[in-house]
Amino acid sequence: MSLKVSKRSSMGLKAVYQHIVDNILAVVTTSCLVAMVRLGPAELINWLRELPPAHLFLAGFVPAAAATLYLMLHPRAVYLIDYACFDTRPLARVPMASFIEYTKHTTTIDERSIRFMSRLLERSGLGEETCLPAAHHYVPTHKYCTLGNARAEFELVVFSTIDDLLAKTGVSPDAIDALVLNCSLFCPTPSLVDIIVNKYNLRSDVRSINLSGMGCSAGLIAVGLARNLLQVLPQGSRVLVVSTETITPNYYVGNERAMLLPNCLFRVGGVAAILSTSPVNARFRLKHVVRTLTGANDDSAYGACSRKRMTKGTSGSTSART
Repeated sequence: MSLKVSKRSSMGLKAVYQHIVDNILAVVTTSCLVAMVRLGPAELINWLRELPPAHLFLAGFVPAAAATLYLMLHPRAVYLIDYACFDTRPLARVPMASFIEYTKHTTTIDERSIRFMSRLLERSGLGEETCLPAAHHYVPTHKYCTLGNARAEFELVVFSTIDDLLAKTGVSPDAIDALVLNCSLFCPTPSLVDIIVNKYNLRSDVRSINLSGMGCSAGLIAVGLARNLLQVLPQGSRVLVVSTETITPNYYVGNERAMLLPNCLFRVGGVAAILSTSPVNARFRLKHVVRTLTGANDDSAYGACSRKRMTKGTSGSTSART
């Protein structure tokens, strides 16, 4: 019992200390005002008259310089204005039985692999309402996994999501100061961020960053990058963050189990969010972005997700536990 109480008290003291450090300028200013009020106007004026000119100058310059330096070095608060998720159409729904039936028409995938995929889907936790892109509604699927269909999937997901977000927040495309997008396995030319810039006629000075090849963790990386951009952009700037994965060009037609996992588990989806240093109309405040990079010393983590080409000419993405 005493250990729990001491732990709670230490956590409380830590929270109080963190609050004081985050608001040190307000604490110091409040202390100075309280001291001035206690002295009274007459005593304060007499005290200031008795000070030498050099001391009087320092009394005004040092606090002003300290306040300026604190405001320059102290990280700005970052807020989530709002977000929107991709809302799939009912016609894009692919039940488990339909998915397995379509897969049977891919002659390069043998019966043993199909049984493996069936067991995997039963234990995956995916429901019967999950959706797949248009190419997965045709037989045989792999013949429709073209670059054009991949672009169509990206545009459907991202454009509809951004449209919903802009309508929800009332933010115009001209008010976007930076754009950060992450899509791991689909990286065409023109880049995906350029497609968004062209679609919404974003400003010529917009900062645009395209993250690719970084797996599912790129969503967190994109948020951290947006936060860092907001530290150097003018106060009140807005960053549009888009996170998605285009699965059309990554359909695997071989029998390697590690490469069959993405076929079964990945579905259509995407999200867009607007981050800003202005708290006006904000829903949440971003407190921490924590990321641990283990790829330097852990080969299993480094190869957790990779794209490979097999000896029979098939290529796919592997997903492994670390």
